[in-house]
Amino acid sequence: MEWVDVKLKSELADAARMLAQERGVTVSQLLRDLVTREIKMTHRARPAETAQDHMVQALRDRLLPEFTQAKSWSNLTARLKSKGYCLVVAGGGLALHSRDSGRRVCKASDLGFAYRELIKQMGEAFPGHPHAWLAQRVLSKPTIPGLDDKRKEGTHRRPPVKDITEDFDVIEPF
Repeated sequence: MEWVDVKLKSELADAARMLAQERGVTVSQLLRDLVTREIKMTHRARPAETAQDHMVQALRDRLLPEFTQAKSWSNLTARLKSKGYCLVVAGGGLALHSRDSGRRVCKASDLGFAYRELIKQMGEAFPGHPHAWLAQRVLSKPTIPGLDDKRKEGTHRRPPVKDITEDFDVIEPF
């Protein structure tokens, strides 16, 4: 193992000691576990390029005009049909399927077209999508934090909680 000095603000150091004690480990072990978990998450978030990735990129390039120029779900459906594809509800979003075989090709979000963004573009939910509430949320006017709280009777604003997790430095010897 290699030594790494970590300088923490006292509030963060106290919180780290308490968390380590709750977990039955040292602060050093707690930090090693956190760094290990972060590294694993980072590696999972960046999958290696595969033939599938190249296929999705080529498909994205081919279908870009269909998705960006469509002004309604029926228009997008017709455009995709002319290219041999269709959209199908998949969980909280949409998936692109081959019209001929019915096989799933990829998620619409893999092509760069998240369901939320398509709702904004089309101005409504995909016909028959079970998460119709999502369209209401996406298309509603944004709320102003604090202002809506004041409008509700009996609600009180709490002071913001200080985020102490951002206030530390890692010092490594060269």
